[in-house]
Amino acid sequence: MPHIELTTVVQAVPETVFDVCLDVDKHTESMGSSAERAVGGIATGRLKAGDAVTLEARHFGRWHHEDSFRPNPADSSATLMRDVIDFTAPMGPVGGLVASVILRPYLQRLIARRNSYLARDDHGRG
Repeated sequence: MPHIELTTVVQAVPETVFDVCLDVDKHTESMGSSAERAVGGIATGRLKAGDAVTLEARHFGRWHHEDSFRPNPADSSATLMRDVIDFTAPMGPVGGLVASVILRPYLQRLIARRNSYLARDDHGRG
């Protein structure tokens, strides 16, 4: 199963970055290039403990995406946001080739664009 890890430095403390990432509207705005939208659960606003959201988008294959947030040891006012993605592509060996040549770079660009969007200073963090 292909695996991607991406770390982004965000100039805000972890609690603030996490808070921005809980906003369903900001998430769907950040994924505009894939037409991602909430189709079930909490469809707008900020998620809280116990909430669920189902998202639908134009992506290839199946994937699992996990975010984590921790203080940046080099800068106490910044956060290291880490994305871990595991994915599979259909079609057996041909799908494996597609995953390594097309899907991996596509997902890396997609998450990098999302992180860049979420890291901007104009999302209520000042």
